[in-house]
Amino acid sequence: MPSVSSKEVTMPDNLAVQIEDLSISYKINIEAKKTLKNALMRASRGERIRTKTVEAVKNLSLDVPHGSVLGIVGANGAGKSTLMRSIAGILPPTSGRILVNGKISTLLALGVGFNKALSGRDNIILGGLAAGMSRDEIESKTETIAQFADLPNGFIDMPVRTYSSGMYGRVAFSVAVNMTPDILLVDEALSAGDAAFKEKSFNKIRELCQEARTILIVSHALSSLNELCDQAIWMHRGQMLDSGKPEEITDKYLKFLNVGELPSSYEDL
Repeated sequence: MPSVSSKEVTMPDNLAVQIEDLSISYKINIEAKKTLKNALMRASRGERIRTKTVEAVKNLSLDVPHGSVLGIVGANGAGKSTLMRSIAGILPPTSGRILVNGKISTLLALGVGFNKALSGRDNIILGGLAAGMSRDEIESKTETIAQFADLPNGFIDMPVRTYSSGMYGRVAFSVAVNMTPDILLVDEALSAGDAAFKEKSFNKIRELCQEARTILIVSHALSSLNELCDQAIWMHRGQMLDSGKPEEITDKYLKFLNVGELPSSYEDL
């Protein structure tokens, strides 16, 4: 996975991901009615579309060592998913830089990139090719991935458009975790499928942890983060408020959720 930086720089060998002073902002349309008629009327009057700049991530710096499992918590809109997409190379930084050392596999939105007209088996191959694997490499793993997904009889060779959301999630999860990634990004994807598959998925994540893969997990399932992760960060309105041991960070976050106010020590952040 290439660095997002525009300069040739080196990063310490012990780091899988290095984030330096990262900020990401984008503009959104705040017009009440987004119609062609209104757009033409504004243009005839020489008016511009009203927009608002959203600062999704603000001046964030973070080092993620190889073999670590990092949990990321925060309320909706905290910037967690934006951060993950930027690490994956999907969203470019507005300022700052991200350096990545290793092959990334993503579970950011289950099945993103799947072609619904193709079969599950064909999409497994597409997913492997998108992850940078050769055709021979992915074909050697296809049956293992199909078995892990454990779809009802025959569905792996049927078009993905015929799948339920649970079946769709099973295949997407199976592709991501069986690509032997150096770095796995997981955004609210630990709950794919039914109860049996959730347990299977959780065990696979545990297995990757034991193999010293680097994993970044965004989840509201705080008990899962406490069990899987060795470090955690708390994000709020695009900023990293705190970092430390998962139990400590999730406890502080739970207190914030119950009270609805930040501790006074965070007021100046």
